[in-house]
Amino acid sequence: MTDTSLKLPFYAKATIILIGLIAFIWILYIAGNIILPFIFSVIIAILLNPIVNFFVRKKVNRIFAIGIALFLTFIVIAGFCTLIFSQTSHLTESLPVLIDKISEMLSQITTWTSDYFHIKPNSIHDWIADRKSELLFNSGSAIGKTLIFLGEGILIAILLPVYIFLILFYKPLLLESIHRIFGTINDKKVSEIIKQINKVIQQYLIGLLIELFIVAALEIIALWILGIEYAILLGIIGALLNLIPYIGGVIAVALPMMIALVTKSTPMFALYIMIIYYIIQLIDNNYIVPKIVASKVKINALFSILAILIGNAVWGIPGMFLSIPLLAIIKLIFDHIDSLKPYGFLLGDTMPSIIHYKSFNINKIKIRHV
Repeated sequence: MTDTSLKLPFYAKATIILIGLIAFIWILYIAGNIILPFIFSVIIAILLNPIVNFFVRKKVNRIFAIGIALFLTFIVIAGFCTLIFSQTSHLTESLPVLIDKISEMLSQITTWTSDYFHIKPNSIHDWIADRKSELLFNSGSAIGKTLIFLGEGILIAILLPVYIFLILFYKPLLLESIHRIFGTINDKKVSEIIKQINKVIQQYLIGLLIELFIVAALEIIALWILGIEYAILLGIIGALLNLIPYIGGVIAVALPMMIALVTKSTPMFALYIMIIYYIIQLIDNNYIVPKIVASKVKINALFSILAILIGNAVWGIPGMFLSIPLLAIIKLIFDHIDSLKPYGFLLGDTMPSIIHYKSFNINKIKIRHV
């Protein structure tokens, strides 16, 4: 019996895969408002599942157990938001003073620039005025986009609890459906993948929460010792930005440095903040992340950065937060499918031994002389 299966050359397979990948990313982009809340709901549901199971083991009705888990989550989030809003209101009250100090600092910079580069002060003032006009012109569209974003955020905030409740309630149905889709032959492998996905997400999110608390505490204490205003707010914002791998830490240090430049009499405080935040980053990258956040699935830095950039391009800031756990799940699935294991290895950070390459003996290659 002859083999009638179609065999495509490598370049044809690569082209098909690339086109399919682009189409898939485009679908994720245009359907982001539908897909994004659902993905967040699934991840939060996995995180809350142990709490629900705890109450179910205590003979609590499953519906009430889910309700209790959601209520506890709401209390924690409400307390956190209350703290943020109280600190933000304090900053808002001091905003006129900050604006005056920023104007004074800009005036000093203008004078220094004029003297050093021999530029007329009027030219610098005209340039600043032009930039202000552009900013005001663009702020109209920015306000419109902000209102749309807030509207979408309110809609997502309403949908998330509903999604989470339904996912937790229909968990047995969803799991059984997945098993039936892949058949009884793959039942054991599917169960192992689901179990590891649950473990990876729970470890990752719990680790992120611990990292958030530690980094926020370190930054708040450092800013408080330096006498920087709004230390609590800046520390929390810095810790939240730090959750964005590789990029957030750089952005996080900019805000307290700006506040220090405006509120302190010497720019040395901004330098102190940069040094202290760098030390906190070293502690975070070399101890907190490897010991607390890192799970069994390791993703190398190259594909982590690519995933963050793609997540930002597709879904914005939420996509940057979701990029690493989603990439970890993809790698985990690849590692359990024989034909996809090479791609899982490519995403990982397991470096092959140099000896492996040295074992290749170039003398074994026969060169035919013409």
